[in-house]
Parts: sequence; structure tokens; C-alpha cells
Amino acid sequence: MNAILPILCAAAASAAPLRPNILWFVVDDMSPDFSCYGATVIQTPHVDRLAREGVRFTRAYITAPVCSPSRSAMITGMYQTTIGAHHHRSGRGELKIRLPDGVEPIPALFRLAGYWTCIGSGLPGVDHRGVAAGAPGRPAAAGARGPLGKTDYNFEWDPAIYDSHDWAGRAADQPFFMQVQLHGGKLRGDSLESIRSLARRACEELGSAVDPAAVTLPPYYPRDPVLLEDWAAYLDSVRLTDAHVGRVLARLESEGLLDRTLVLFMTDHGISHARGKQFLYDEGAHIPFVVRGPGLPRGAVRDDLVEHIDMAALSLAAAGIPIPPGMQARDVFAGDYRPREAVFAARDRCDETVDRIRSVRTDRYLYIRNFLPKRPHLQPNAYKDKKAILVALRGAHAAGGLPEVAERVLFAPERPAEELYEYGRDPWQTVNLAPDPSHRAALEDLRARLDRWMAETRDAGPESEAMYDSDMAEYLKRPNPDVERNIALMKRWAAEGR
Repeated sequence: MNAILPILCAAAASAAPLRPNILWFVVDDMSPDFSCYGATVIQTPHVDRLAREGVRFTRAYITAPVCSPSRSAMITGMYQTTIGAHHHRSGRGELKIRLPDGVEPIPALFRLAGYWTCIGSGLPGVDHRGVAAGAPGRPAAAGARGPLGKTDYNFEWDPAIYDSHDWAGRAADQPFFMQVQLHGGKLRGDSLESIRSLARRACEELGSAVDPAAVTLPPYYPRDPVLLEDWAAYLDSVRLTDAHVGRVLARLESEGLLDRTLVLFMTDHGISHARGKQFLYDEGAHIPFVVRGPGLPRGAVRDDLVEHIDMAALSLAAAGIPIPPGMQARDVFAGDYRPREAVFAARDRCDETVDRIRSVRTDRYLYIRNFLPKRPHLQPNAYKDKKAILVALRGAHAAGGLPEVAERVLFAPERPAEELYEYGRDPWQTVNLAPDPSHRAALEDLRARLDRWMAETRDAGPESEAMYDSDMAEYLKRPNPDVERNIALMKRWAAEGR
């Protein structure tokens, strides 16, 4: 564990006997669509409770808008571009990715400090979907460690960093570090049938389902029946997630643990949609971030900019574990904390689809740089293109039935090299101010900020052709004509300089 091992061992030996437990809720594919964040179509009483009894951050952003790079960053407190884990589902083939010297997964640091480390659903006998483990589509896991929750890290790691799937097996008075991993927005699936199945589940478990007619969509999505049904099911997935949170909080209370536990609630990125997941606009990058626990103010709202990796540093600090030198996460509750002036994010290859995008956000602006501007926003991607919502959007585009804003932001054949948006006047980021001379000073400032960040954080940039081929060989172990066709297209475009 490098030079930090003696420090951690000393910290563990001298720590107070009742250190706080640390519990993370980490939810897939979900934006801040909770009533404490202003949602009106649905009510989310349990996440609202966390906000009412803790601190709600209004401007929290991920550093990567897709699962595995986001989770690789989250679990190390490091930018995924710094540790080489920024390409989605990378290092899965013959060629592997190893963490740089001095960087360790957060559970390993907690375990060294004497914590019981666990990752699961937070509810014995229940899986990440909130249903009984072993139910259809989720076979029961074998072994004493139980069904461990989602990891999805892009680097090599030792499974021994997790003691179990649950905190129940720890020693008496041993503090725990628990990750409750929930399926979130993925509950609604990809097809119309899976969307409607979730609506039926909401009726059964919550007494009602969201009415598609009540849904408000971003302005670049048409009020197509498929999109409305899907968004309604997504909101039902928010409600089901909230109910799961409530059950875990009730368990903590019944075991007398809640007031000794630092609870964090966040998602790994925004909603999976055409301009959400995989992209750096707010739809994909803005997340809920709520923290409740010992010593924190109740009902506080913070509007400063934070990054999702900051949960690593604040959790270590709360447990009295030294934050490793060089960790890029920041303890946002430290007495000497200075709020970030800007936050940064990166999107790179997602499955077989090659891209490279970087962004910087300040209080007023979002700046995005497209390194491959000759490619369309909606490049072919087998994972996304099978979704009913993408089928509907592509069909409407082919039929000429989309409004101008949808055609412009979703289906333009190329993208601008630079994009600049002003939050207050353009909350959905549809008017690119980069060509506007009146915003030139802001453009130049943000361009320079991004350049400095990439240099200072050692952005690893594009992956080698050998690494791409290594990972694509894993994808093609199961025949998939769409993936195979997309790989060929990526290689052709690269050869053409696109």
C-alpha cells in the first residue's frame, strides 16, 4: 500500500473506539429529479429526509458521464483521466490497466484502518433492483460473501478490499464502510415492454404510476408517446429508488446506527438518454449529492461547485483516516476548505464508440471542447441504439418530424469544436455562445482553464489502437453484428481523420 500504510496503521491503532460508520448510496443513471431538488410530478420523502436532516448540494457534477469511468474515479478520489481509467469498460481484455503508484481504492484504505468494508443492497435478501435476491433475472450468489454490489472499475483490483455484501458480519463495535449500490434509472430497461413493466411494478408497490401526460421533457425532445412513457417510467424508478433508501434508513434506525453513520446519497451520472448519459451537458453530468451525519448542519443548502470524487475525501476525513497525498478529491467539510472555482469532466470511448470530449464549469458558464468535431453527436452505439427512445428519435428524424432544436443539437452531422453556454439564460444548453464576440473573454478564459487542468492532471488522452482492439475482442466474444459494424466504422473514420 506504499508509503501511506504506516500512517493508516497508526491511525487505526489510535482511533476512538466508536468511529462513525460511512454509508454511500450510489445509484445508476439518475439526475437530480427528487422533490428536494424541485421535482413536482413525484414525491421522494426519504431522500428529502436526508436533505432536511443534512446538507444538500445544488451544483454537484460527475467527472465522467458513464458508469465505469465515473466509478473508477469515485472509488479512488482521482480523475479517471489521470489514472488511465477514462475509457468505458476498458482494461477488460488481454491488456490491463493498473493504478499509478500511491493510488489505492478507498475501501482498501478503510479496511487498513480497521473498518468492515461491504458493498451490496443494504437490505439482506434483497438485490440492487429492490427485489428478492434470486428473483427472475437475478440468480442467487453463492458463497459467504453474498451478492456483492456493482463495482465496474476499469483497473485491476483485489476483491479482498471488500469483506462482505453487508455490515451484519462485522465484529462488535467495528465501524463499517458500506456502499449501497442501486439499479436506479436502469430499472426501466430499454424496450417498451420493460418500460411498461416498471409502470406496473410502481402501481403494485407504490399504489400508482406516473402519468406520461404529466411529464415535462427537455425542449430538444419531442412529445413522442414512447419518450413520454419512458420518462414517466424513469420517474417511477426515482420513486422506487427513494423507497429503497427509506428501507435502508429504517434498518439503520432499528439497529441504533443511524445517528452514528455518515450517509451520502449520489448517482453515478445523469439519466440515460440521447443527450444525457455519455455527454457533458447538465442532463448527463449534474447529479444529486446529499450528506447527512454526525456534526453536520441540518437542512443546509450549498450552491458551491463540487465533484463526485469529493465523496472519497470527505468520507476518509470523517473516519479520521488521512487523505493520501496527491488525491484530487477534496474534503468539502474541512474547516479550511476553499470552494472550487471550476469543476471538470471528460467523456471518452463508450463501449465501441470512440469520442473525446472535455468540459469546464464555472458559476456562470459551461465550456465543452469536442476533439472529434467531424463526428455527429449521436454516433452509432449498440448500447444506446437498441433503446426504444433512440429508435423513436431516429425514426422521427428520418421522417422529418423533429423540431428545429432537436435536429440541431441531436442530429447535426458535425459538432462545433467548442461550445459555450450561459446557465442562467440557457438552462438546457441549446444556444452555443462560442462564436459570439460578446462572450470572447469568457471563451478564452475557460479554454485556458481547461488546457491547464489537462496538463496539471496529466490527462492520458486517447487510448492506443492495441488497447482498443484488446477490449473490443472482449465485446465480440458474443456475436454482435451491430458492435462489429460500429468498430469497423470507428476505424474507418479514424483513418479518414474524422
